[in-house]
Amino acid sequence: MPVSVVTWNINSVRLRLPMVLDFLQQYQPDVLMLQEIKCTNDQFPAKAFAEAGYPHQAVHGQKGYHGVATVSKFPLSDVSSRVFCNIPESRHVSAVLNWGRGPVTVHNFYIPAGGDEPDPEVNPKFKHKLGFLSELTTWFSEPGFQRGHLIAGDFNVAPHENDVWSHKQLLKIISHTPVETEALEAIRSGGHGWTDLVRKHVPYDQKIYSWWSYRGIDWQKSDRGRRLDHIWATSDVAEHCIAAEIIKPARGWTDKPSDHVPVIARFAGV
Repeated sequence: MPVSVVTWNINSVRLRLPMVLDFLQQYQPDVLMLQEIKCTNDQFPAKAFAEAGYPHQAVHGQKGYHGVATVSKFPLSDVSSRVFCNIPESRHVSAVLNWGRGPVTVHNFYIPAGGDEPDPEVNPKFKHKLGFLSELTTWFSEPGFQRGHLIAGDFNVAPHENDVWSHKQLLKIISHTPVETEALEAIRSGGHGWTDLVRKHVPYDQKIYSWWSYRGIDWQKSDRGRRLDHIWATSDVAEHCIAAEIIKPARGWTDKPSDHVPVIARFAGV
């Protein structure tokens, strides 16, 4: 059977737990990586996930803000987290996933959004975002990232012109400015190289999004989205990826959905 890995910025796991559990029942992914859980570790609904079939969990929470969590049907070991830019926010958790094909380290990221003004001199949030991306570039260039890694999460960057509803109109909007897209591409292609698993299966001439703003009156009609959520892998892992998809209907599943939707990568079974 194929193995599936999902990333989803849930924007409060406790608020949207029923929707998440419905998704797990319907799609039965093997690994779910959540961002913006917005709760501390002890507040995370660990029991609900375990009862749903995901007893293996790696959680790095924070009161009211940020926070990442990975839940899995397969065992997780060597759970750790990393602080970026010396700012103690819960934006990363990693674990070794033992899924039968050999261990793979899965990294769950919530990269800073960056605020509204794309100038690091006047906007400390944007400075933090660029610094975070710079540290990732350095870290991923280390020898340990040659094989056996998968990274996923809300990267808060839509890198390609068809990852946004209007390339021209968003060039000066944070998440699609050239300095961000170039920094993310430097991470993807630099060091040992990563494969963007969604674009492995979806041609670059096709517009695809994973996020639609709450500010839109009718998100579906206007369809002004951005692809902010990503799953990448080292080449040895990526070669087994047989499909990828973005679950667009999830943006309208409830009256109060997340503004992000699940992104799924599927791998050939052992």
